[in-house]
Amino acid sequence: MRETGLNHLGSLAVQGDDGAMDSLLREIRPMVVKYCHNRLARVSGLAHYSDDVAQEVCLALLTALPRYQDRGRPFAAFVFGIAAHKVADTLRGAGRVETVPTDHVPEQPDDGPGPEEAAVRVIEAQRARDLLDELPEQQRRLLVMRVITGLTADETGHLLGMSAGAVRVAQHRAIARLRKVALANRVLP
Repeated sequence: MRETGLNHLGSLAVQGDDGAMDSLLREIRPMVVKYCHNRLARVSGLAHYSDDVAQEVCLALLTALPRYQDRGRPFAAFVFGIAAHKVADTLRGAGRVETVPTDHVPEQPDDGPGPEEAAVRVIEAQRARDLLDELPEQQRRLLVMRVITGLTADETGHLLGMSAGAVRVAQHRAIARLRKVALANRVLP
């Protein structure tokens, strides 16, 4: 289904069409699950929350639909905005988990990142966000969908109204531009 189809289903769902709401959730949920899984899998031990977070996104979408206003952006951008907030909430919640002393000692060592590696990841992630902010909106959205979210060229094209080939060409151009910006900012060696 093209983005225009999602936009149409979204507007019908906003008007209270139950059938459109069901169809919209059927179309959106697989993309949201994949997005949540790809974002949460980067943090050790959180990938198994992806279905739960995707469910929260769907519930939040249903709650937010009456307030949705079409501002000319794809409906999927609205959905992924909600998903990004729910993933961020999950990541923040994971950081607040306190360890409780126990008499049981694990039999295997913790293979998760240590404090130094976690700090480096935070710094690198901020550098990446800063670089992405230098790109035009369309290129930034395309790279986020392809590289960060892990969508295929077909899925990305579906959301952006482009062919898979056009997505690949646009991705190549966006990466070349990103490389040029990184070199100009001396982020790359």
